[in-house]
Amino acid sequence: MKFQGRSIRKYTGGRLIQSRGKRKFELGGETANTHLGETIRKTVKTLGGQEKVRLLRDNTAIVTDPKTKTSKKVKVETVTGNPANIHYVRRNIVTKGSIIKTEIGSARVTNRPGQDGSINAILIASTS
Repeated sequence: MKFQGRSIRKYTGGRLIQSRGKRKFELGGETANTHLGETIRKTVKTLGGQEKVRLLRDNTAIVTDPKTKTSKKVKVETVTGNPANIHYVRRNIVTKGSIIKTEIGSARVTNRPGQDGSINAILIASTS
């Protein structure tokens, strides 16, 4: 969990005096760190009574081919690139923007799997 409230420092580096302590609603949620594997989802209650679906593990993705304008549910083999963090590649963590290798070719993830509950991607290089 990460504190997402106001900083105790000014932009100049000076210290601000806190008028109150930290509040629970100022804490960020747990990171999902979506891995490859058998599908595991977790529902999380959010502020206002809503729910988010956290995708913890999944081995399928909905890949859209921009040339034919068709979508297909395919199996994900591995993560080949991740601009968010180079160490996510060897741990097979899927985030928005990561490059995944699928049955039909390489694809770039277009959504946030830890927030949306599924992996959506767009085909960038096909194997056929």
